[in-house]
Amino acid sequence: MNNRSITQISNPETFQKAFAVSRETVERLETYAALLKRWQKTINLVAPSTLDHIWHRHFADSAQLFRTSPPPLWGGPGGGESQFSPSRIPPTPNSSPQGGGGVIHFVDLGSGAGFPGLVLAIMTAEKGGTRHTLVESDTRKAAFLREVARETGVAVEIVADRIESPRTAASVGEVNCVTARALAPMPRLLSWAAPYFGGDTVGLFLKGREVAAELEDAAVKWAFQSELLPSVTDPEGRIVRISGLGLRR
Repeated sequence: MNNRSITQISNPETFQKAFAVSRETVERLETYAALLKRWQKTINLVAPSTLDHIWHRHFADSAQLFRTSPPPLWGGPGGGESQFSPSRIPPTPNSSPQGGGGVIHFVDLGSGAGFPGLVLAIMTAEKGGTRHTLVESDTRKAAFLREVARETGVAVEIVADRIESPRTAASVGEVNCVTARALAPMPRLLSWAAPYFGGDTVGLFLKGREVAAELEDAAVKWAFQSELLPSVTDPEGRIVRISGLGLRR
């Protein structure tokens, strides 16, 4: 039993304090929350039991990936850090927003209601230097993602196609960071993520308590480096950081 203490992010105020984001970012997330509750009445976007805990179960759970996202994404409007100390990955050579005007490209697989991909897009909207692609095959969920993007004024690319389709991979190409939340066991998830990996790509995946066993299963077919980081929202959860992904020879 994991007895780690978990900070409860129960409302916009505690979210803003925990992640050191601007008021404009919080307002975008408030718009997102209102749309989620409205659309949930006709489309099953999230588990109904989580609707009263959106800020913790969905927004904070997604936002914690900033602890491991490429710099210079971490920090508040003035560059200050939140209560969740970051553990950054190194920037990829072809993406250096601070130095060469490059763009860090994120692709979120199986976005569903937008977690974590759309939350990350909202949190980087004021900073620039990022590009966000959300892959979601369910056309109704893709329509929801478009509505949130429109209402919040956040630029995202939405690909309403199957993750495993060669057509999808070809349209998106290699990216800097691949994200997903509770999408599939690691062997299948790495199969889906592999077409988007280049030599310096990093995968950030939100997983549950069985992730260590899943990584062992995945290592039969795939070669990779992995790191397990504790979740700040779930005592049983883990963030899996994957790099150097390729088929075993």
